[in-house]
Amino acid sequence: MRDSFYIPSGCAISGIMSEEGRLFGSDMIMSSIAIMHFRANGLGGGFAAYGIYPELKDYHALHMMYDSPQGKADAEELLKRYFVVRTDERIPTRPVPVVKNRPVLWRYFVSVREELKELYYDLTEEDIVVKAVMDVNKSVHDAFVASSGKNMGVFKGVGYPEDIGEFFKLDSYQAYMWTAHGRFPTNTSGWWGGAHPFGLLDWSIVHNGEISSYGINRRYLANFGYECLLHTDTEVITYLVDLLMRKHELPVDLAAKVLAAPLWKEIDRLPLAEQQKLEALRMVYGGALLNGPFSIVVGSSRMMIGLNDRIKLRPMVAARDHDMVFMASEEAAIKVVCPNPSSIWAVKAGEPVVAVLKDHAA
Repeated sequence: MRDSFYIPSGCAISGIMSEEGRLFGSDMIMSSIAIMHFRANGLGGGFAAYGIYPELKDYHALHMMYDSPQGKADAEELLKRYFVVRTDERIPTRPVPVVKNRPVLWRYFVSVREELKELYYDLTEEDIVVKAVMDVNKSVHDAFVASSGKNMGVFKGVGYPEDIGEFFKLDSYQAYMWTAHGRFPTNTSGWWGGAHPFGLLDWSIVHNGEISSYGINRRYLANFGYECLLHTDTEVITYLVDLLMRKHELPVDLAAKVLAAPLWKEIDRLPLAEQQKLEALRMVYGGALLNGPFSIVVGSSRMMIGLNDRIKLRPMVAARDHDMVFMASEEAAIKVVCPNPSSIWAVKAGEPVVAVLKDHAA
């Protein structure tokens, strides 16, 4: 008999937020994700951080990945059609021997051109940014937009998350919310653009599981101008969250009922009014329902959301302590940074856990 064995149950995810908007360093999120090292296999790791660019908080921060000088030149030409560039620079990194074959990593702080706002008068500023992101990812070879929100950024790549955090010098940032991911890819290859978090505007998604409805979700999203080009099922979650919560303005509880829809037998046991509401959601948003095992942490500038699939095929634990909220794949990932939280619990299937930034701080 073997002395020990290990049964993986997918990727590692973690999120930590101060609801008071207090800025804190990367130590906690690095410790939280590192203790789940064996849930990943070194083919993807990453972080999202909110509140890190206070002096440029009114500009969209575009984090870009380039695989060639021509890709960078072509992307910059396209970006200038959409944006006025306030400043741009190489994303700071440090040498980490195990982080290899990295692309050119660049960031731009931009604002949407006024003439475009007039041209696309029926679109919001955010809609125009989404249009630009889709345009770059689709039409520019060797270029990819990693994140596009304000006062936040996604830092990701091929490697274990603790190595990726060291590589991106996360110890030099302060944020009021951090999310992290350690990847164990199963159906797609490990590559820099396919690492988590996935970002769009100020949304970021870290995900453990598989989205077996990817094809249906992808075709549904195409009706609304979203193009899935990054060869990873998590991409559809990011765009569905943007569609449901930003464009269609669904509250968190209803968006959760779309993404992790209750089983029909559960709906049938509800009062008539509730049945009718959920049946209407299923009819309108049938193509947005996520099938397959998943646990996700959604980040945005004002909240952090944890959500499991409707029969909880992937683990997730949440905790609170004063103004701090924690969500992770394992209890150990919380207790390593908060040994005695005031409350800790297993997240229920299909029911979101929400942490909200008070008074729109930071």
